[in-house]
Amino acid sequence: MLHVVIMAGGSGTRFWPASRDDLPKQLLALVGERTLLQATVDRLAGLAPVERVLIAANARLVDAIREQLPDLPADAILAEPCKRDTAPCIGLAALKLVRNDPDAIMAVMPSDHVISPDAVFRESIRAAAELVELTPDRIVTFGIKPSYPAEIFGYIERGELLAEIPARAADAPLRLYVARQFREKPKLNVARQYLAAGNFYWNAGIFVWRAQTILDSLARHEPQMHAHLQKIAQADAASYPATLEREFAAIRGVSIDYAVMERAKNVVVLEAPFGWDDVGSWQAMGRLRPVDAEGNAVTGKHLGFNTRGCVIRSTDDHLVVTLGLADTIVVHTPDATLVANKHDEESIRQVVKLLAERGWTEYL
Repeated sequence: MLHVVIMAGGSGTRFWPASRDDLPKQLLALVGERTLLQATVDRLAGLAPVERVLIAANARLVDAIREQLPDLPADAILAEPCKRDTAPCIGLAALKLVRNDPDAIMAVMPSDHVISPDAVFRESIRAAAELVELTPDRIVTFGIKPSYPAEIFGYIERGELLAEIPARAADAPLRLYVARQFREKPKLNVARQYLAAGNFYWNAGIFVWRAQTILDSLARHEPQMHAHLQKIAQADAASYPATLEREFAAIRGVSIDYAVMERAKNVVVLEAPFGWDDVGSWQAMGRLRPVDAEGNAVTGKHLGFNTRGCVIRSTDDHLVVTLGLADTIVVHTPDATLVANKHDEESIRQVVKLLAERGWTEYL
């Protein structure tokens, strides 16, 4: 059966000060009325019932997630005791699934992407699951056709065309390729070369595989990680909490891309027919929200004079006035306000780091 695993453990530091440790960006309504996590679960309607949806997140977020998703079963949230990147997270989820469904197929996706149309996304996941059913050791990933030379995404180089799969919801057949090579986030000149070549995709971080296949891959490529995960799986109910905390903390954190995708030989890439944005920073608001005549993306009450190309976020009961600003981010919250150059968003991470170093944890 098809199960969905949603990774909801990110910290969203580039969305500070709206995103905080206890309420990171995936739990915020940045684009519409629903939070990014809620929208991700909404997108699954008709693809997998709620009893086959698993949310993997840091233990400190469990209560907030339950509040946002009250219809999920009590055991639908997989609480990680500490942050250890995506490979241990996915391995832990796979162990949980194979315990009850040895033939489980996993669709793994982040909680903080904006995807549309929903029907095309669901059809694409179903097609990937059918490919896995036909070839059980196959690993399917999704590639996004790049629209500009992005430096903030990893890339997938595609190889030969394997199949064109008829699609009803999409405008064209789904194209399946050999995944030739995974590339790290490139410099701008390299990203331009990828865009010009035409055979590179952005790595969407969306995967479909058998749960047992990914566990076997971790055993092959990350044996120490797999050994810790097996100790967790073998714990009885009484010892499970302590075993989980001890063994998960002992794992060396590593991404699923490095742990498996860059090493495995059985990876294929489906060209994504759906619209996609990873909502990686405040600049995404200019792409995802309506903008005014001057190109400003505004949330909340704002009065602007000679203001253009800005991202402004406040509330309906707090007025933000801007005079003579261009390409600026202004984010107001009850206890902190950010004013930043829109093209220097990576420095927001440094702000968060500096706040921690100064012990100003009330702002984190």
